[in-house]
Amino acid sequence: MTPLKVVPRLLRVASVLLAYRLDELIDAAHLFRPLKLLRPFMARPRVDVRDLPRGERLRLALTDLGPIFVKAGQVLSTRRDLIPADIADELSLLQDQVEPFDGAEARAIVERELKSPIGRLYAHFDEVPLASASIAQVHAATLHDGREVVVKVLRPGIDARIDRDVRLLHSLGELAQRWHPNADKIRPLDVVAEVEKMLENELDLQREGASASLLKRNFASGVDLYVPEVHWELTSTRVLTLERVHGISSDDIVAIEKAGLDRKALAAKGVRVFYEQVFRDNFFHADAHPGNIWVDSSRLDEPRFIALDFGIMGSLPEADQYWLAQNFVALFERDYARIAQLHVAAGWMPADVRLDELEAAVRTVCEPYFTRPLAQISLAELVVKLFQTARRFELTLQPQLILLQKTLLNIEGVGRMLDPEIDIWAVAHPVLKRILRERYSPLRALRDVRKRLPEWLHSAPQLPELVRDALRQISRGEQRSVSDPAALQSLRDNARRQQRLLACSLLGSSLLISAALLWTLSTSHHLWPASLATIAGLLAFAIGWPRSR
Repeated sequence: MTPLKVVPRLLRVASVLLAYRLDELIDAAHLFRPLKLLRPFMARPRVDVRDLPRGERLRLALTDLGPIFVKAGQVLSTRRDLIPADIADELSLLQDQVEPFDGAEARAIVERELKSPIGRLYAHFDEVPLASASIAQVHAATLHDGREVVVKVLRPGIDARIDRDVRLLHSLGELAQRWHPNADKIRPLDVVAEVEKMLENELDLQREGASASLLKRNFASGVDLYVPEVHWELTSTRVLTLERVHGISSDDIVAIEKAGLDRKALAAKGVRVFYEQVFRDNFFHADAHPGNIWVDSSRLDEPRFIALDFGIMGSLPEADQYWLAQNFVALFERDYARIAQLHVAAGWMPADVRLDELEAAVRTVCEPYFTRPLAQISLAELVVKLFQTARRFELTLQPQLILLQKTLLNIEGVGRMLDPEIDIWAVAHPVLKRILRERYSPLRALRDVRKRLPEWLHSAPQLPELVRDALRQISRGEQRSVSDPAALQSLRDNARRQQRLLACSLLGSSLLISAALLWTLSTSHHLWPASLATIAGLLAFAIGWPRSR
């Protein structure tokens, strides 16, 4: 989008912000300040906004600006570590609902994408949509074998429209980055990048289908969470066909009560499912608001949830997943010193941060919460405040952690709607401890070794050459001209330590590979031979490990 094309759309944005009396956003961009003189001549908003809170005025303005700005507001609502709580609360209410496009056009898109007449694909295709959003709309259909499905179809021309609006958001972000007094805290260009990534993912319905398939496999039993089946033969990048499910929205408490479902059991199950997604599977539903989380009304004895809409999913790097789990455990156990140490060890904060000051800051945030009954403590609220506090110590917050923070807020909100007295801590702590015990157990480590054994065996013949090359490099390092005798002696000591480390590492690796072989080839899977070899390998590593001086 050229600068000349951007200007009229920027002026449109500015006029809407003025109409909703969001003058502080206009003041942030000096270019727009003269527009305030034109306020009397501008169209008035649909509602009287003079007495409305600023968060509600911003929500209404974004709704007026259109679906892409609604998406931006939804992303911004997750940044509670950066924006005031009143604005975040209002933006979280933004609903992605727009006028549907013609059902005949949706039918034509399905036929074009799946390369077949609609009558051969489905026994019946309802051209009246069930729901319509900014990216796609959903139609009911029936397969030839009688099974009910829903067909999600991307809007025509949506790619070009999103590209245009994302460019506009970039222009607005650059203006805000340059002129807004709090740009370093809000980081508008980072927010725009998150919106762009989210939209890019939502434009690929085949990716959404793959996410649904993985989540269904992770909860294959279907006892706690049911995920609709993907019909891959009727799915492409722009069309997604899913099993049609029926249930009750998780925030419809009256209907849940009327169905005779156990709300307390559902609330506890929702918390458990969240922790299993994050820490057991490392793949979680990151848009878990009540509209996407239903309750299965057909199961009274064993109530369960139904997941919908898999366009926004989250996962964490393995290291971050481990550090985050340990932080949660330390928080449950009120070990503030360990929380401070874990933040530095994870690399989320500079290594030179004062641990005692960080510990004191964490304690200052947490202690007031622990004066309340545990059932009244909001874990999500506490995590948000910890992130806000940690930012004073140059916390580097990754987008994956932001998605997790949003999901935690959603899940806790659903849990408290179902059971206002739920003790999140009592439910979450044992689940997390169990997951960590299973995930980092010796047996799990041996299984991982067994899985990676072929890769190690493939690389093993190259190991002697790598050791030889490393020893040659060390030898060359000893031959450098050093005038300081102490420095020369230090180099020699380092060389000897490196030689010992390499030799013991080679021995330790061999023993660990032997342990894996014993475990793999054993028909009875007795642990003693493999365990002895594993212990010997670890001892070899310990002997070779450099001593602190």
